[in-house]
Amino acid sequence: MPYRVGERLTYNVSFSNFISVAHVELQVVSRGTFSGQEGVELRAHVQTTGVINAALFAINNDYVSYVDGLTGIPFRVQQILREATRTSETSRDLNDPAGRAALAPSAETGGFSGLYDFVSALYRLRAMPLAEGATYRLTVRGENEDYDAEIKVRGRQVLKTSLGSFDTLVSQVRVSNNSRADAYRVRIYFSDDARHVPVLVTAHHSAGEIRAELAGSEFLTPAAPSPTPKPPIAIAPPTSTPTIINQPAETDDGGLDNLPFKVGEQLNYQVFLAESSTPVGTATFQVRARSRYFDRDGLLFVVRAQTIAAAQRLFLADDRISTYVDPKTLLPFRDEMNLVEGKRNFNQTLTINQDYGTATADKGERIEIPVGTHDYVSFFYAARTFSLAPPKRNAVSMLVNNKPKTVFLSSLKREAIQLGSQRIPAIAVSITTDDAQSDKFVLRAWISDDERRLPLRLIAQTELGPLRADLAIIPVTQQ
Repeated sequence: MPYRVGERLTYNVSFSNFISVAHVELQVVSRGTFSGQEGVELRAHVQTTGVINAALFAINNDYVSYVDGLTGIPFRVQQILREATRTSETSRDLNDPAGRAALAPSAETGGFSGLYDFVSALYRLRAMPLAEGATYRLTVRGENEDYDAEIKVRGRQVLKTSLGSFDTLVSQVRVSNNSRADAYRVRIYFSDDARHVPVLVTAHHSAGEIRAELAGSEFLTPAAPSPTPKPPIAIAPPTSTPTIINQPAETDDGGLDNLPFKVGEQLNYQVFLAESSTPVGTATFQVRARSRYFDRDGLLFVVRAQTIAAAQRLFLADDRISTYVDPKTLLPFRDEMNLVEGKRNFNQTLTINQDYGTATADKGERIEIPVGTHDYVSFFYAARTFSLAPPKRNAVSMLVNNKPKTVFLSSLKREAIQLGSQRIPAIAVSITTDDAQSDKFVLRAWISDDERRLPLRLIAQTELGPLRADLAIIPVTQQ
C-alpha cells in the first residue's frame, strides 16, 4: 500500500503557455485513531499563483482524507477553502464502518465499492498492480456530485522531467456519467515501480493543456499522530481598519528563532499623500508558512498594496507580490509579481538561482545578478536583521525593474516618532542606490529600536507628491 507516513510529493502546474500557475502538495501525514477509528491521514494542498491567481482563479485549499490503512477506503473527509475575506471548513463521513469490510475491491472486475474523494482515489490507484491493459472502476464524490470513473492502463512511456527520466505506466481516465468531466481526457502517468508515484497528470481544456508535473519527492520525519483531526490554523485576512497582528503565541515559529519575525506575523499600513489625514491606500505584509516550495525548503512572504475609497477613481492600483526565500539567508529563489497600476498591467514570475547568479523570467528573459541579490520584499524583511546602530551603513544587491542595483541602507539617527497615540523609539534610515541620482525618491524609513525591528514609517517623493506609509498601531492601555 502507498501509505508510507512522511511521504510528500510536490507538483508544479502549467497551463497553456504559462509555465507555472499553481503548485500542489500530496502528503501521507500520519497513522492513528481518527474519529474513533484506526486509519491513515492523507492531505493535499492546492494553491494557484501568478497571473492565474490574480485574474482567474484564486485557490488556496486543503483537502484531507482519513482512510482505512488496509483497504484504502475513506471514512472521513475535510475541505478547508480559503477566500479573500473568509475561510470555510466542511467535514463529512463516508462509507459506514459496519459495512466497510464488504467494500473491498473485486479482483475479477477491478471495481471498487463505496465512495472515494479525489485524494483517497489517487492513493487507492497507486496500491493497485496497474498491469498493462487492466481497468479499474470507482465512484468519486466531488463537492456536489458523484463521478463514475474508469481508469484503464494503456501502456508504458518514458517521461523526461525536471527531476530526470521515469519509466511510467500511462492511465486514461474516463467519466461515464458526466460528459463535461470526461471531456478533460485526464491521463495519469504512474512510475513503473512499487511506489507508483504520479509523475505527471494531464488534462485538456478549451484554452490549453493543463499539466501537473512532479517537482519533488521526499520523506519527512512523521509527527506523533493526533487523536482527532485538526484543521490547519487559518491566517487572518486584512481588515478594513488595519492593525498590527501580534507575533503568534504558539511555540512553532517555523524554525525562525534568530529572526525578528515569526510565521503568522502580519503588518498593515495606511498610505497617505502629503499631509492629508485621509488614507489613499493600504499595504499588507504577511509571513506565511515555512514549507517545501518547488522542491526546496522555503519561507513565503506575501505583499498586497492597493488604493482605496475615492483615490481609486483617480488612480487604480492593486499590486500583489509573493516571494519565496531561503529561511536561513532570506535570499529569494522565486518571485511572483502581479501589478495593476492605472492602465498598466504587469505579470511576471522570476526563478532565481543564487548559486549561479541568474534570474530567469517566465517569458524566457535571463538576467545576470550578483550572488546574494534580493527582491523588493525579501529586502524589506532582511533589512530588519541588519545592524542599524548609527552611523552604520549596509549595502546589498537588489533587483529593480529586472536590473540589479546596489542599495545602501544608512542609519541616520535615533529618534522617537508619533504613531497614533503612541510615541515609539526608532532608528531613522535612508535608502539610496548606486545610480547617478542616488537619492532620487528621497526614501526614508523609521525602524523600531527594539528586538522586533518593525518598519514603522516609510516616506518617498513620487510624481503624485510626498507619499507616507504608517504602520497601524493598536492603542495600548497602561496597566
